[in-house]
Amino acid sequence: MKNIIESIIKKYPVSHETIEALTSRFEKHLFPRKSHIIKADKPDRKVFFIESGLTRSYILSDGKEITTWFSKEGDWTYGSLDFLKNKVGFEYVQTLEETIAYSIPIDTLNELFRTNVELANWARVSHQDAFLLLQDLRIERLTLPAKERYEKLLRDLPGLCNRVNLGYISSYLGITLPTLSRIRGE
Repeated sequence: MKNIIESIIKKYPVSHETIEALTSRFEKHLFPRKSHIIKADKPDRKVFFIESGLTRSYILSDGKEITTWFSKEGDWTYGSLDFLKNKVGFEYVQTLEETIAYSIPIDTLNELFRTNVELANWARVSHQDAFLLLQDLRIERLTLPAKERYEKLLRDLPGLCNRVNLGYISSYLGITLPTLSRIRGE
């Protein structure tokens, strides 16, 4: 669990006891590439912490997949409505590589947040960072040309383009695949 623990501590300094309280409740999973670990319209009461591998979150719009997020080593992923509102979600989370992940039931994690201030603060900081990233992405889609969005992605998530289908990248950036191919060719 090296990647998960390092990521947690990097985000917010938590004690060894807090790490133990969290990880002692984990269940390990090995997911093959292209596995759906969360499905839209199906209740999912787990949060997944990614030790190795890569996932993408996406929605369906008129039958078309639109990538909304990538989760890599050290990240955590979940269905937003399931986790935050206890409602069936609209997102899919799919592995893009063979992925080792650890799950924890949402109810168990929420109980840890209620009883452990370090873990609650870590979650608050994590959600603040995610909110700010989503805000930046939205503003970038409205204001930056496609080439600048792609260049920023390369800076912010180095190596991602070597691990991910370019169709997923173009969807995430809100540009067409031919536009992304042209930008990459320049």
